[in-house]
Amino acid sequence: KNIPSICFCSHVDTSPDCSGENVKPILHENYDGTDIVLPDDKTVIIRKDDHVDLVQQIGNDIITASGTTLLGADNKAGIAAIMQATEYLMQNSTIKHGDIKILFTPDEEIGRGTEKVDMAKLNAQYGYTVDGESLGTIENETFSADSLKIMITGVSQHPGFAKGKMESAIKIASEIVAALPTEFSPEFTEGMQGFIHPVSISGHVETAEIECIIRDFTLDGLVKLETLAMDISKTVLKKYPKSKVDFYIAEQYRNMKEILDKHPLVVEIAKKAMERVGLNPELRSIRGGTDGSRLSFMGLPCPNIFAGEHAFHSKQEWVSLQDMQKATETIVNICQIWEENSL
Repeated sequence: KNIPSICFCSHVDTSPDCSGENVKPILHENYDGTDIVLPDDKTVIIRKDDHVDLVQQIGNDIITASGTTLLGADNKAGIAAIMQATEYLMQNSTIKHGDIKILFTPDEEIGRGTEKVDMAKLNAQYGYTVDGESLGTIENETFSADSLKIMITGVSQHPGFAKGKMESAIKIASEIVAALPTEFSPEFTEGMQGFIHPVSISGHVETAEIECIIRDFTLDGLVKLETLAMDISKTVLKKYPKSKVDFYIAEQYRNMKEILDKHPLVVEIAKKAMERVGLNPELRSIRGGTDGSRLSFMGLPCPNIFAGEHAFHSKQEWVSLQDMQKATETIVNICQIWEENSL
């Protein structure tokens, strides 16, 4: 048969937002539905009221860290599911499938996961990142993302003789950040809403820099948020006539739905695979990025399927053993369905 080569991808790095050094994973067998208190820091509690998906996990086995680090299920869970599926296929040679490619990337968490991918060497027609959250979810849409640097040049003077002369760049930068509207901040947005997120501010009296990430599901929305941030900066600068502001925008990634809508079969097969293992597939949008977004624009249409990971980038991170097993079964069935659909 003329079966497309299928790639499964996960990333090997974990988030820099929380320590991942000396992780001590704990298996909580037969979860009973109560809050999970982590032993190495008892103030870190995975509360059932804060983690709604825990309700679905009663009787399952939950893996957490010990309270002082993240777990790293983002994306160790995906790696585990892919390797378990690979082992299963190699041990069961009667299962029919085409060529399967495995891709593990570094640096996904800092936006550089696909920079070194040799697409010719990979030689796959379709792909799936295994880096999603809840059981049965498929994600075919991401933010479009840019970075925005706001560079302020102020006026430095000796502080003892600064009256009417000094225009402190770092104070101007602080005013700009304070003026950004809260309704466009990550902590006040959800669903399909975009945001402006200052991620660092640095400098001194003469120069200062604000680094922002801008996110929206549409390019028009992305441009509007960038324009808003720049207009606010210019308005603040009106109070400082001797100072100036410059802007630098860099593309980070684009909404993969633009590509995946042209290749609907890749998502439909993932849905069928989940149905075969007894799940009700749910199509979602990611309020974030994925290697699959860039891979899609590099010629590998690549939605994201669940790995079971929850509370990413935090000490409360957890994953269900049974959800990872279902991810493995889904991968195996994706391989089989591509073979069945080929001529």
